[in-house]
Amino acid sequence: MPAVHHKLLLEDALQDSPQTRSLLSVFEEDAGMLTDYTNKLLQSMQRVFGAQSEMGLATEQLSQQLLDYEKKNFALGKGDEEVIATLQHFAKTVGELNSLHSELANQMADSMVFPLIQFREKDLTEISTLKEIYGIATDECGEHVIMSALFQNVKTQLTVQLKVDLVKEVAYTRRKQHSASLQYYCALNALQYRKRVAMLEPMLGFTQAQVGFFKKGIELVSKKMDSFLSAVSKMTIQAQLDSEAETMRASQRELLSVEDTVYMPDKDSDSVNRTLIQKAGYLNIRNKTGLVTTAWDRLYFFTQGGNLMCQPRGAVAGGMVLDLDNSSVMAVDCEDRRYCFQITSPSGKTSMILQAESKKEYEEWICTVNNISRQIYLTDNPEAVAIRLNQTAIQAVTPITSFEKRQEGDPNPDRSGCVSFDVSAPEPEDLIAPGTPIQFDIMLPASEFQDQNRAGGRRTNPFGETDDDCSSETDDSLLQQVFAVRFQGSMAVRCGNNQEVIYEAMRQVLAARAIHNIFKTTESHLMVTSSSLRLIDPQTQVTRISFMLDEVSQFAAHQENGRLMGFVVEGRDWSDGDEEGEPAFSAFIFESSTEGEKICYTINLAKEIAEAKKDPEALAQLMKNMPLTNDGKFLLLEPETGDTADRVGQEDLESEA
Repeated sequence: MPAVHHKLLLEDALQDSPQTRSLLSVFEEDAGMLTDYTNKLLQSMQRVFGAQSEMGLATEQLSQQLLDYEKKNFALGKGDEEVIATLQHFAKTVGELNSLHSELANQMADSMVFPLIQFREKDLTEISTLKEIYGIATDECGEHVIMSALFQNVKTQLTVQLKVDLVKEVAYTRRKQHSASLQYYCALNALQYRKRVAMLEPMLGFTQAQVGFFKKGIELVSKKMDSFLSAVSKMTIQAQLDSEAETMRASQRELLSVEDTVYMPDKDSDSVNRTLIQKAGYLNIRNKTGLVTTAWDRLYFFTQGGNLMCQPRGAVAGGMVLDLDNSSVMAVDCEDRRYCFQITSPSGKTSMILQAESKKEYEEWICTVNNISRQIYLTDNPEAVAIRLNQTAIQAVTPITSFEKRQEGDPNPDRSGCVSFDVSAPEPEDLIAPGTPIQFDIMLPASEFQDQNRAGGRRTNPFGETDDDCSSETDDSLLQQVFAVRFQGSMAVRCGNNQEVIYEAMRQVLAARAIHNIFKTTESHLMVTSSSLRLIDPQTQVTRISFMLDEVSQFAAHQENGRLMGFVVEGRDWSDGDEEGEPAFSAFIFESSTEGEKICYTINLAKEIAEAKKDPEALAQLMKNMPLTNDGKFLLLEPETGDTADRVGQEDLESEA
């Protein structure tokens, strides 16, 4: 193999010997490798330039984002003033760095990328073009044809002119080849020097641009950032974070050290808080999915003022479900769920059934709704009022199932008659003595009442016959009306000529039932006649208790819940030994399946009939003004016997009060 020279000899271009051709192939191979390397190097430099340009854009965006922190108005941004000022200073510094990065990118484009592109497009492209020209000029076919025509046969006699033309053509072809070879050789020789410059110039420009960038960066940091960075490093945010993290870890360990019963449903060990005026938590609500099918949905409920709110999972805010002012709450039995209770609006048109997760939650929700329904939250100190009312209710409520006498030493309510009070705003103590026990059920006559005189009730025997003469019902022939009712409770009151005492008795009876979780009631039939009121067991038709009509001193229906009604009965108390006995008043509270106003209207009519019986003319006038049935009785309302007969034997119905 011939020795490789560092350049092509121009003197050998005309001869175009095989040795020259071999040396030329080495230069051509070197030029091809240089072209491939230059393309890859240019790609790398363009990538560096693109990264630097992206760095400039990124720092610009970073600076803008730092300035936008102040505009976010974080809801939990308390104490961020120092952070905002620091970020603004950083944003200014990053903005200056952005200008440096942009300047560096421009310098890279001018001193690194552009020279290499120029070398590739000018020098390497020139080599490629000259190579093609050289290949065409040194094509042996053309010269071979001409030489063959000139020397094809020595015996052939050519004309002088043809021979001259062939010689000139051969000379032109060789001159053209010689010129192309010289240009090609010169370009290949020059490429060996140009490639050295082309490789070093871009890197020299890149290095100089980086040095200038770092010099300006050092000036920026040393002159403007040293004091600022020193002040930032002295900030106590990290120390505060470490302290808070340690506190949270300690709290986490303490919270996780509880017993497993905390995570178990219906394993509440804490006592029930009956003085709550606010409550929140997850409850299951029953929704109808068809005519007879229902489904339970788990939603988050909370109270806000006098409203019950509901917030589904994922919702931004809650919406009002029910107004709890003057509403009623009661426990209900559901076939497929336990710990269920029902909340009913004052009008009775809207109600919902909810289920709590545990007995404690169940009782606290009932007590909370009951406290809110009294509008305690509107007072100046609702917590204190709730505690006081709860203590009063606990002292006042002693659930018993019969009219038992108080033991010696127990509080004895004042039965000396009505206490004088302002009719417009009577105090509860003026209507009902604190500590008065409440009776929640009326036993059958077989369990005889031990103190019937106090309530003014008539004693009955197991056969339904009264101690009075068992006369026929001729006295009641003018009026007989039966209502389906549920007995809520009775208690001694201080007076019997004020409807407010009935409203207060309703409130205390319902509150006592909620406090002691006494919600089941038994359905009875209240018969109103022109001489008496009788509470009849619908299953046995035995009279539970009866009152003479003249003993009923007051009666009224609830102002908000129209299904609640009550009346006050006047009796005598001979416990002091007085022969005449002291007046004693008892309030009886019922929940009716119909409107309480109808019962009150019937009782009022019965009193008018009883009063009219004393004067035949007045009775005749009353009978003339009132419509009568075919059998001569007063036509009052549609008979409820059909409705009540369907419910005979259904005991322990849930109260809707």
